[in-house]
Amino acid sequence: MPNISNRALHMPPSPVRKLVPFALQAKQKGIKVYHLNIGQPDIETPETALNALKNIDLKVLEYALSEGNIEYRKALTEYYHSLGFSDLTPDNFIVTNGGSEALNFAISTLCDEGDEVIIPEPYYANYNGFTSTFDVNVVAVPSTIDTGFALPPIEEFEKKITEKTRAIVICNPGNPTGYLYTREELQKLSEIALKYDIVIISDEVYREYVYDGKQQISMLDFPELSENCIIIDSESKRYSMCGVRIGCMVTRSQKIRNAAMLFAQARLSPVLLGQIAATAAHQNDGPYIRAVREEYTHRRNVLVDLLNAIPGVICPKPRGAFYCVAELPVDDTEKFAQWLLEKYSLNNETIMVAPAGGFYSNPELGKKQVRIAYVLKEEDLKKSAEILKEALKKYREEFSL
Repeated sequence: MPNISNRALHMPPSPVRKLVPFALQAKQKGIKVYHLNIGQPDIETPETALNALKNIDLKVLEYALSEGNIEYRKALTEYYHSLGFSDLTPDNFIVTNGGSEALNFAISTLCDEGDEVIIPEPYYANYNGFTSTFDVNVVAVPSTIDTGFALPPIEEFEKKITEKTRAIVICNPGNPTGYLYTREELQKLSEIALKYDIVIISDEVYREYVYDGKQQISMLDFPELSENCIIIDSESKRYSMCGVRIGCMVTRSQKIRNAAMLFAQARLSPVLLGQIAATAAHQNDGPYIRAVREEYTHRRNVLVDLLNAIPGVICPKPRGAFYCVAELPVDDTEKFAQWLLEKYSLNNETIMVAPAGGFYSNPELGKKQVRIAYVLKEEDLKKSAEILKEALKKYREEFSL
């Protein structure tokens, strides 16, 4: 038998996907599973993108440029100009195979083995996987559900900085909590980054989907960070086209961009067909974005109100993205989530949730929490909430809680 690397042995499993085998078994038994565990929207992809794929007139599906084809990078430039960043040019973008590869490029560009990145938690679970791949250590700054997962005091970030700190990673608006950073918070993070000459990696893939009249503030709004900022972006959630695997890394720093290009060249190129679809999606996308934002606002309101009406459930109302974290009256949400798929159904239906332990550096902090994605239509969210309500009663009775 071949040896397996320590890196593979210590790779953390995805809290979003590791219960998939149990969901498949439930479906094989004829049970309908409502997937609240993953950010795969049921919103339709823009017709412009679909039509661009249908109407491809190419004789050869060739390699794209390592940095991304110029047509798509021009579309990205125009998009960022519309956000107010008129200084950006196509050379500020490296197109990647999803936002995930952009994060990998950012971490591998900035960090060596044993270096550290500071991340407020709970955080997107795959940050653990990206850092683990490069033997980089996550230093967490915890937030709590009783404050709506408000950003911890900025001073707590400064306390965590050591000679090995290379970056602070934020997600704005946040996955899994939906937290939306204020300008004041970002200003303080900017000041810390400059003081210690570290980089802010700002994951902004959900920037379009903020609610209640709020507006997302980008780290690009702080030009003093020109050498100390990387933006992570993706088309997956913006246009409900997760399968195209197109994202980008954005930076004003020529030094960072040149270093990241070495990794881009090593993996050859981003997906050609995905760039064609994404380029088309950016054309006259205003009505689409507004309609989707309105739909997510409605779904959020429906789901969060229903969750908070269930005895013992606590769920702060998110201000962005399309996730919420809820605390449940159970002993262990890993156990509960598996039980839902293995042993429970209501009218031959059940739900799949993501245990929140995997979104923390210390899983115990999320032991009674789940992340729920409100990416399903209203009718399905209402059914899901009813299933959860009845399942909690049954589970608490069964395990004498």
